[in-house]
Amino acid sequence: MQSLAQRSLAVLSCGLMSSSPLALLAAVPAQAQSRFTDTQGIWAQACIDHLASRNIISGYPDGTFRPFAEVTRAEYAAMLGKAFPNAPVVRAPSTFNDVPSTFWAASAIQNATRTGFLSGYPGNVFQPNQNIPRVQAIVALASGLQYPTPASVEGVLAQFNDAAAIPAYGRAGVAAATAKQVVVNYPNVQFLAPNQLATRADIAAFLCQATRAPGAQALVPTQYIAGAATTSPIALPAGQQIPARFPDAERIVLSPNESVAIRLVTAADVRDGQGRVVIPVGSEIFGQIQPAQGGSQFVANTVVINNRQLPIAANSQVIRTIRDARDPNIGNVFRNAAIGSAVAAGISGLAGDRRITPLKVLTGTVTGAAIETNQGRPATSIIRDTLIGAALATGASAVIGDRKITPEKVITGAAAGATIGGAIDPAVQRLVVIDANTDLGLTLTQPFTVSQ
Repeated sequence: MQSLAQRSLAVLSCGLMSSSPLALLAAVPAQAQSRFTDTQGIWAQACIDHLASRNIISGYPDGTFRPFAEVTRAEYAAMLGKAFPNAPVVRAPSTFNDVPSTFWAASAIQNATRTGFLSGYPGNVFQPNQNIPRVQAIVALASGLQYPTPASVEGVLAQFNDAAAIPAYGRAGVAAATAKQVVVNYPNVQFLAPNQLATRADIAAFLCQATRAPGAQALVPTQYIAGAATTSPIALPAGQQIPARFPDAERIVLSPNESVAIRLVTAADVRDGQGRVVIPVGSEIFGQIQPAQGGSQFVANTVVINNRQLPIAANSQVIRTIRDARDPNIGNVFRNAAIGSAVAAGISGLAGDRRITPLKVLTGTVTGAAIETNQGRPATSIIRDTLIGAALATGASAVIGDRKITPEKVITGAAAGATIGGAIDPAVQRLVVIDANTDLGLTLTQPFTVSQ
């Protein structure tokens, strides 16, 4: 939140009053910082830093840029004015019923409409606080910069798998902008997502491309520029680190001899030596946790990138965090944990009309078959629907009355009555505890190549 002093300074500096932090963002000069605290490593970082250095966009007083925040039509008008200050006037000025002269972006909106970038809506309104869809942002550039319409609009649009979703009014403009390599689609260059609201990172990428000098190197990764993506393969060497995490729980608890198939997601973009994104953040990595050298290790076999399944060879470190299943405090380990099916089968203490609070059980064939959504349901229903036949021994006689059985009580009762996992293997007295956020970073054991 801005302080009163900060807002007053912005008004004195710009002669504009903003009703929102995003609106103020478009009005105040760029901050002196060359990088923002929340753009490090994201796909549009170089582009965002470049535009900030040119005072086309700016960040917030707390040092953030908020790249995934949405952009209003008023904010976009202000950015267009800064990006193209010498755009010629092509229309008579317009006065909109919903843009009073005192509105912070009134001048920017009038300039954006006079220069042909933006238009109003029927009823003589501009809707300045409406978040702008990607298609409108792209068409605005094609219109204001007077890009020529390609001879075959549909031929150009055919490269987008979702071309049918482009509204009729925007098809020629999108095709024109695509021909000029202004359209940027992250994470999949083949999906325009025309009706999705544009983010600040999207707008930065469009403006970077639209203001790029002829022959200048693109600041946006080439594989995301429609019509310009390279077809040559990009690769990562063996030994490349891949930050990854298990998204469905804070911990994973397994028997040392247990193997279980799970899904990880990448925690950041993975780039090659030229800075190109090879594996985008949020990509899914499939494999299994399996016994290894006195502990457990995740071994990856498949990664999904832009809806394509590709083979990958990568391992986590060997996790040797071992806990004794008979420890009376072991219940704390199971809070917000995903539990291997071998361990779940040894949990004692569900009977009658008792109820259980959230746990997650990994069956070894699916990721996180969850009890977490079943809080308050009868335990018998949860067992039937979720544990899928895993044997649950009795032994929670200490938990009586109508109280709920918490994970701590269940595990403590089991520890008192029998070793966790003992229903399957009495010799199993130890548990491997994996931190889902820190223990599952991967290292490529073989080179990984993607054909773009």
